[in-house]
Amino acid sequence: MTEKGRDMKKAIAGYLAILLLLVMFTNPLTVFAVSYPPAPLYHQQAGEETVLTVGQVVYMFHSGTADVKKNIRTKDVLTVYRINSSCEVTEVGKIRVISYIGETYIKGEVIQGEIKQDDIAKKGAVSCLIISAGLCAHIK
Repeated sequence: MTEKGRDMKKAIAGYLAILLLLVMFTNPLTVFAVSYPPAPLYHQQAGEETVLTVGQVVYMFHSGTADVKKNIRTKDVLTVYRINSSCEVTEVGKIRVISYIGETYIKGEVIQGEIKQDDIAKKGAVSCLIISAGLCAHIK
């Protein structure tokens, strides 16, 4: 083997060693970028189990898409469902829509039943998540 061939092999081996070191040090950084636990849901307040009854104001979170505003209007009545731990869906009440709040919230009034946080209010194919009333109470 000539001197030039040996120099070429050394150069390739050096480049491979540098590349291997770079891969070794960047791989753990990729893992840490996705390993943190997800943030808690914005709407949840830990330890609160509030039951909303007839006449109380309730706040609902929705997707903010055009189909929500097309299907749900002021004074509409939404049926509220609860999903239990065995995934059975039960109707638990009804809500009358009072107004939209911002891009993703609806204010309503309970007109029938007992409603809890995390129940689902539906009209047709559109659904809203019932959230704690205290979080949006300051918004008019």
